[in-house]
Amino acid sequence: MQIDDLIKLVEHELDELKAKDVVKIDVREQTSVTDYMIIASGTSSRHVSSLSDNLVEKAKAAGRQPLGVEGQDSGEWVLVDLGDVVVHIMQPATRQFYDLERLWQSAESRRAQHQPTPE
Repeated sequence: MQIDDLIKLVEHELDELKAKDVVKIDVREQTSVTDYMIIASGTSSRHVSSLSDNLVEKAKAAGRQPLGVEGQDSGEWVLVDLGDVVVHIMQPATRQFYDLERLWQSAESRRAQHQPTPE
């Protein structure tokens, strides 16, 4: 499965179960661990768990075995590691507290600011 197809699958499945505020961040220049992070919110612990369970099921059905899934017991923050794409599904308060978007996007912005401009 190509990375673009994997991203489409993740975004589609999150949308199907009504995930909130889905954000995709390109982290290829910042880390060798993954290429993209997708961050989404669920409205409750049950919703977060349902989103992650569905995503894992659909990824497996598409031939993409997750490398790991963390946090399913609590339902506050579930991380689904699909290799090229790492998906964070959180309750809104947890998402606001950790603010991963600001962390990863600010690093991306700093990198862009330090790139030389073409003459």
